[in-house]
Amino acid sequence: MNKPTTKPHKATASDVARLAGVSKWTVSRAFTPGASISDKAREQILKIAAELGYRPNLLARSLSQKKTHIIGVVIDEMKNPHSMLMLDMVTRQLQQRGYMALLLNIGSGKNYSAVLTLADQLQVDGLLFLGTVLTDELIGVAREMHQIPLVQVCRNNDEPDIDVVNIDGLRAGKQLGELLLAQGYTRIGYMMGPETSSHHTQRLEGLQLALQEAGLTLELRLTAGVFSRERSYEVLSDYLNSHAPQQWIDALFCENDILALGALTALKEHAGNRFMAVVGFDDIDEASLSSWQLTTFSQRLDLIVNEALNRLIDGKATPGGVWSQGELRLRRSHLKP
Repeated sequence: MNKPTTKPHKATASDVARLAGVSKWTVSRAFTPGASISDKAREQILKIAAELGYRPNLLARSLSQKKTHIIGVVIDEMKNPHSMLMLDMVTRQLQQRGYMALLLNIGSGKNYSAVLTLADQLQVDGLLFLGTVLTDELIGVAREMHQIPLVQVCRNNDEPDIDVVNIDGLRAGKQLGELLLAQGYTRIGYMMGPETSSHHTQRLEGLQLALQEAGLTLELRLTAGVFSRERSYEVLSDYLNSHAPQQWIDALFCENDILALGALTALKEHAGNRFMAVVGFDDIDEASLSSWQLTTFSQRLDLIVNEALNRLIDGKATPGGVWSQGELRLRRSHLKP
């Protein structure tokens, strides 16, 4: 007759604490990134835990602390390289703080309710909108969730319940405008993506302010409708083919780098020997390639994301800090040959 097998003892935090000569709370801190504990104590606790085969029960910890350490990350431009740069920065900084990201892709423009309901059921500790265009429906669904902080990065909004962490777009747009004016361009146009309130980025207002101070006005406003290289190419190609070269603008300020790269492609194929300056915004990786040398503006995502997570997780804000300034990236696309 086989003897009944006894279940092996499962190591607990108390076991680790007893052997390490510390409290259970110190054991918990050893497994929490960023928690206050000395390196020596953390190493000793982790060594003992490994020997015992102890693993912290994060679910139990979440229930006791009433926190899941999960942040819902809402994104609507998965094909945009700048969105991928944001997502990379967000996930890395969240992990450094001991948090996980729940990616909520709403790019199809459908199922807002289903996607955010899932986040609500998982009891995320907050929602971070990555440059997302906030529709009335999306805002309505977000408001129906439990009382959690809502933070938007890289785009302004008109909602008092959604905190905004964005660079000073007015200042940035004005800097790019002044850069073009300094090169002697007087007939300047602007290409935007979706037809949304321009103050959501303030780049256009900044450009118009620079023009106004120079005694000029905006010559042309093009709307691509989406942040798509293909659509930008089509829109500028139509403009070039429907106007005589002497009627063309001298320079084009694109709302982001994706639009700028599409515009540069159109110029290569349709402008012949005639030059038009192009500047973008975001400083995506491709902007620095020798084939483009796109002059653009970096939003310093490392600083912006850090500020956003300070507000979302710690409830601490630094209004108007260095994170809001960004940096010009001067290359060659704004310079006459």
